[in-house]
Amino acid sequence: MIYQAYGFTIRSAIAIPALSPTALETIPCDIHFELGTAPRWVEDALALANRPLPIRRSDGLVAESKFTIREYGCRQFFQLRYGDGTRFVLDHGATRIWGEPGPGLSDDDAIVYLLGPVMGFVLHRHGRTALHASAVAFNEHAVALVGSAGAGKSTAAAALALRGWPVLCEDVCAIEETDRVLQVLPGYPRVCLWPDSVNLLFASSEALPLIVNGWEKRYLPLDGSTAHFASNKLPLAAIYLLAPRSDDTAAPRVELISQREAVLQLVQSTYMNWLVDRDRRAAEFDEIAKLVTLVPCFQITPSLEPARLAELAALIESHVLQHAHRAPARPVGPIHSDV
Repeated sequence: MIYQAYGFTIRSAIAIPALSPTALETIPCDIHFELGTAPRWVEDALALANRPLPIRRSDGLVAESKFTIREYGCRQFFQLRYGDGTRFVLDHGATRIWGEPGPGLSDDDAIVYLLGPVMGFVLHRHGRTALHASAVAFNEHAVALVGSAGAGKSTAAAALALRGWPVLCEDVCAIEETDRVLQVLPGYPRVCLWPDSVNLLFASSEALPLIVNGWEKRYLPLDGSTAHFASNKLPLAAIYLLAPRSDDTAAPRVELISQREAVLQLVQSTYMNWLVDRDRRAAEFDEIAKLVTLVPCFQITPSLEPARLAELAALIESHVLQHAHRAPARPVGPIHSDV
């Protein structure tokens, strides 16, 4: 089966439920994905001399999961292993990926890793800028909502989706440059949400399907029934950085921030920034410095009151329509009246 995600064409030996297969079986593939019994190339790779790669334990999720990454044969191959035993092996160019779910876990559990952090690593290996961000389409342009884990970027994207604005990606926002135009690449047609966010959006924490049985996280399908997926890359029109929630009565609020402050925040919000790779980090810094010269950056301070989520979504929408470059006048999808 052939799939597309983050600008890559993926040939998979198994179905990937979060993605829709393409009808073009003969197109060249960027990545070949396998899951289950290790193929010969993986066995040969894991027999090579290896060493752990240094990582910064600054991300709580990485530290708590006891994540490790090893290189084999002088970076010919890499193994990513998570705390639950799930692991992935990739070749040097990230063109082949093999995965194995941890003990007691299913293939679907492993695919959750594949579409998130593993694809983040693939983007890293291909030298593409990736932000911890969701991106929403306002007709012909994309807007990125940047924030750390728990900042509310996926919840805000879901709220905007329910107002009729299609979503390009959530959590991993891949950006490529073409002729000095920065394009956001579409991820997969889902927005993953914790139960409290689902409850805010739908008045029931069980209103959406589970991502995987046995895990409490759920997803908003971007299948056109309630919300839409933007399946084509779009030029990036603006970046909104999510500040910590505030009990100030003026929140939610939005304000322009300086390029210097935007660079400092965005450098900390690149995906895989815990991987110690001086050359790549230097390149990322240059990419971010260039990004803020091409795209306006704003800071949003959400309210500490969860009930004000609808105000946050309305504020983002209004601000984009007024300030983002060549913003459209109306959304492409139906307006959802509950948010």
